[in-house]
Amino acid sequence: MDPLSSLLSGIRADGSVVAHAVLRAPWTIRFADEAPLIMVTVLRGPGGTLVLADGSRTRLVLGDTALVQAGASFELLDGDTAPGNPRLEYELSCFVPRGFGAAELACATPELVEVTGAGSETSLIVGAYRASGRRHERLLRALPAVMVVGGDTDVCTWLEEAAADAFRNTAGAQALMDRLLDWALVCTLRSWLTEQGEFAPAWYRGMADPVVGPALEAIHAKPFQRWTVASLAAEALVSRALFAKRFTEVMGEPPLTYLTEWRMAEAEELLADPARSVAQVATTVGYSDPFGFSAAFKRSRGQSPTEFRTAVRA
Repeated sequence: MDPLSSLLSGIRADGSVVAHAVLRAPWTIRFADEAPLIMVTVLRGPGGTLVLADGSRTRLVLGDTALVQAGASFELLDGDTAPGNPRLEYELSCFVPRGFGAAELACATPELVEVTGAGSETSLIVGAYRASGRRHERLLRALPAVMVVGGDTDVCTWLEEAAADAFRNTAGAQALMDRLLDWALVCTLRSWLTEQGEFAPAWYRGMADPVVGPALEAIHAKPFQRWTVASLAAEALVSRALFAKRFTEVMGEPPLTYLTEWRMAEAEELLADPARSVAQVATTVGYSDPFGFSAAFKRSRGQSPTEFRTAVRA
């Protein structure tokens, strides 16, 4: 287990796909969902421009994939700006239970949506991602409002063909498209994070470090284990002093501070489940004493586990 896999486990496509839309300019799509993440990939054609609620604009061209933190509705406009050429307006909504506009760009059932017009043709795949729990929030905090990764047009061709196959063979079509979008999300995030280099989050950079990486893998695989600086150094096959120095340099905090923060993040996720007692959560994240866990949680989060659970339910 690595940090990115852990953070992604709380967000995924699930019955929420506009698998394939083909639109001929001029057009505008309004994205009505306030989903944690919405992915837009330009498979074919000139693409368009993303316009967020704050007015910021991001150009998308053939092969680009954009991930948008959709805290508010936003739009995608085609590139045709010819005067006197009115745009056809459509609304896309994966989670909002109401109408979807003139083209009925709905997410519930994978289908090919073709919109006729006189202009150039753009083919898109769109996915909206649901969140379960709070684990994904740390990932989203590390991302900009819009991130764009350029893609291989061969991959776009393959993705478009896979979508078309899903439409032709309805059995399992939704599951197939959900998994394709989950795959696309992981690939896009890995590409973007790699491109950031030294500006990528520490938890991502650390996985590539020969000293820090093995310790991070051990922490995320077994957060309940009674880790010490010495035992984590043993995972990295280096001395305690070298490990502590290198971990702090790469991650920006000492190893046990990172361990405690990760345990508290896991505890938040577990406390949201009313079926788990505080004692069970304490054991799962590595505390034998629920009172010790409660004290550590309150120091970290400013409220007791019980108070946090009450706030989550509210």
